[in-house]
Amino acid sequence: MSRLLTAVVAAAMAGAVIVSPAAAAEGGGAVVRTDKGLVSGTVTSTYRTFGNIPFAAAPVGENRWRDPQPAAAWQGVRDATRPAPICAQTSQLGMPASETEDCLYLNVTTPAGEARKPRPVMVWIHGGAFTAGAASQYDARQLATKNDVVVVTVNYRLGVFGFFGHPGLPGSGTFGLADQQAALKWVQRNARAFGGNPGNVTVFGESAGGLSVTAQLASPRAGGLFAKAIIQSGPAGLTSPSPTEPGKLIHLWRSRTDTENAGVGTLGCADVACLRAQPVAKLLSVHEQFGLPSFDTAILPIDPVVAQRTGRVHHVPTLVGTTHDEATLFAALIYPQPLPEATYRAQLAGLFGEAKADRVLAKYPVNGNDDARDELAQVLTDASWACPTQVARKELGRYARVSGYEFADQDVPLIFPLPPFPDYKAYHGSELLMLFEFPGVTLSPQQREVSDYMLTAWGRFARTGDPGWRSDVQSLAPGAIKGTDFARDHRCGFWSSIL
Repeated sequence: MSRLLTAVVAAAMAGAVIVSPAAAAEGGGAVVRTDKGLVSGTVTSTYRTFGNIPFAAAPVGENRWRDPQPAAAWQGVRDATRPAPICAQTSQLGMPASETEDCLYLNVTTPAGEARKPRPVMVWIHGGAFTAGAASQYDARQLATKNDVVVVTVNYRLGVFGFFGHPGLPGSGTFGLADQQAALKWVQRNARAFGGNPGNVTVFGESAGGLSVTAQLASPRAGGLFAKAIIQSGPAGLTSPSPTEPGKLIHLWRSRTDTENAGVGTLGCADVACLRAQPVAKLLSVHEQFGLPSFDTAILPIDPVVAQRTGRVHHVPTLVGTTHDEATLFAALIYPQPLPEATYRAQLAGLFGEAKADRVLAKYPVNGNDDARDELAQVLTDASWACPTQVARKELGRYARVSGYEFADQDVPLIFPLPPFPDYKAYHGSELLMLFEFPGVTLSPQQREVSDYMLTAWGRFARTGDPGWRSDVQSLAPGAIKGTDFARDHRCGFWSSIL
């Protein structure tokens, strides 16, 4: 795994704080009948929350590395006042490690009171480089109550538990994606019980969550499970510098064969039976080696990049966007100390090869602060994130309505502590502060206006497939909510000529 991918693992853990609902109130819709049994949640004057609801059987024992199996029914009333647990993962950026393999649960947030008509449903898939993160990081009360929608946040198996592969193991490399589909099927069966409309489901996610949405768009098995999609910082063509071939950028999807070959001999085991007998702690020692979803599989028959290019995707309204300065976060994590500008060209040659380094240097010259990290961040933002996003909008837009956004607040707060950096600006994941609440983060009045605008736009899109702006790409920043020439700003013509 490249250093950039390793940084993504850590970076997408933004705001890793468990949301603890208030004490449950009496009556008023606190008890809901799901297809497996009754659940009792938390009710206030403005919202209802239900947590820790199983959507599949525990993926342990023989169910480890098996597509999700049906959850068992229960008797009585299940306590749903606690959020879903954190799936097994290593500790990153202050978030404690988890050894919880039994984690296929989801959370539901709805406005208080009876719905006048079935509400739109928004299903959130969290980020974390496919190796980290949790549904319970995301407090969706504002999103639900401001838009009169039902919000479902879901867990899925991560890293070695979700994307491991081995020859002869059905589902190699896609167990986590299969979990997401199981959660979407749960929504189809149970949305009405929570006041939602199963015919109007929007699947949305950021970073690895956005890439997951991209994968579900390309998955034939996801047909009919959602009507709209929002891809936040997760275009199919997202690239990373190759860890073995200087000058080569690689996509973040891996063939099933490569995944299965990588699984052979893991932890000294000759077969899957040996691996299934390994404790969670032992498997976590190779966790980050299996953080890439696989194609040539039942879930993903072809590479999502190819599926998008050829139209073999679900033709649904889609909102696709990024932050303006995606790679500042990764540059800070990869290079925690300043890089002298004298090393800048050598860094470019390592990323793009000697033949292209001077062309990139001419387009992105040093700025004179004797720290090349911000220049490298701009280069990687444009080449790896922004321009693949522009391609995604163009290619998906051939078959369905596509809208674009760019979150561009240059002064957005940091979600978690990071090393000193020249200027993080609108870093990867920063738009999450506009859509969800994170303890300890305070927005300025101007940023709150942007948050209100985005909450409304995301809700309008969930209802109608239209976020409410006429521009191809809407810039979202305090005092600057307006259309923007995204492709020109990020020099996509230049990058298409050299990559």
